[in-house]
Parts: sequence; structure tokens; C-alpha cells
Amino acid sequence: MKIKQLSIFLENKAGRLAHVTGVLCDAGVNILALSLADTSDFGILRLIVDRPTVADAALKKSSIVCMINEVTAVEVENHPGGLHRILKALDGSGVNVEYMYAFAEPRSQKAALIFRFDDPSRAVGVLGKAGINVFPQVDLGVQSDG
Repeated sequence: MKIKQLSIFLENKAGRLAHVTGVLCDAGVNILALSLADTSDFGILRLIVDRPTVADAALKKSSIVCMINEVTAVEVENHPGGLHRILKALDGSGVNVEYMYAFAEPRSQKAALIFRFDDPSRAVGVLGKAGINVFPQVDLGVQSDG
């Protein structure tokens, strides 16, 4: 139940983010979720898109440094304590959360959290035993063939 995520390394300069989104727009790629973290010199833009292979090729053709890696999308109740339930299920399992970000439809009762785990297979097993849903790619609108 892994989701393909793009990790894009950007110089921390005006216009670089717009350049990336322009390349994706021209390639007909839809951004479903994102996270942007920065330092003084560069940033890491993490994206879930509907066509990751197409996006990767378009970005690389435009000389944008990009990697595809795998993350796990977990369903969370969109109310206080929803995230805590997931983290409590993982507590004691030996699984480390390397980073995470979320996306939600404000009118929905559920949201999705994107996790990068150090041991995704173990995390999925632990979450499943706790009755926590892990999304397949198709449920998020991500095409498996790129």
C-alpha cells in the first residue's frame, strides 16, 4: 500500500516554485497534496500527483532535480484525537515516523496523512491490526502506471 511521492530539490530563490508548478501544468499533471520545507539555501518540495511517472519525466526534462520515493497514506478521522490514535497504534512497534504531512477536505469526516516510515511494511501491519485504513494509490487518485 505504498504511494509514489515526488521529492524535488529547489534553490530557495524567487520563482523556482512557480517554475516547477508550470512544468507540471504543461505536462497535464494534477497536484493532490504537497509539503514544502526550506533552509536558507534550498527547499524540499514533496508532492503527491495523479501521474507521478509523467511528472518525474517532465521535471527531469526541465533540469529539475527530482526523485520518486514511496510513502504511506493513512486514513484519519477529521476530529480531535485522530492523529493521536494512529501514533498510539505505532507506539512500541519500533516504527519511526521520518516525516508526515496531511491533506483534508474540510467538509469531510476523514482526512489522509502521508507518512514516511523507516519500516513501511511493519507500519502497515501495525496500523491494520489497529483497524486503521491505509489507502491504496487508486483511492487517492494516483495512477499506478504513471
